[in-house]
Amino acid sequence: MTRFRCTPIPTETAQRWRATGTDDRGQPLHHRIVNGPGFPCRHCLRLGEPGEAMLLGSYALPHPQGVYWTPSPIFLHARDCACFEAANEIAPIVLANGIVSVRAYDADEMCLYDLGAISEGGAVAPLLDRALADPRTRFVNIHTARPGCLLTAVERL
Repeated sequence: MTRFRCTPIPTETAQRWRATGTDDRGQPLHHRIVNGPGFPCRHCLRLGEPGEAMLLGSYALPHPQGVYWTPSPIFLHARDCACFEAANEIAPIVLANGIVSVRAYDADEMCLYDLGAISEGGAVAPLLDRALADPRTRFVNIHTARPGCLLTAVERL
């Protein structure tokens, strides 16, 4: 498999959200307590545990820019959490997701439609490898397939 790293939201973004209580659109964050499946933290890239406090807000994706740019609702632990740093490991929040969308983009940040794919989170490895192995791919974003929320960006190492 092509060497890669799942990239969380920047620690600075997580700290700013927690300190200000506002998201990237300047809107108040929603406070949620984990009471079932879901609640994937985009900083540690792990699911929130039952009873944990989470923040929900709108995140301005750094990539892609241009015609494919979009904000995304994301969850973040209300408490400090360690930034995900593992290499060559698919983020736990991807593996735990029932259905994900793999979206590859080129150097001009245009979507490579022929590399786009949907699968169960636990079966995403071959689709991710296919996208990363293609020389046209500059980066990949993995989203929840149903609501379309960003789970993680992925970069080659």
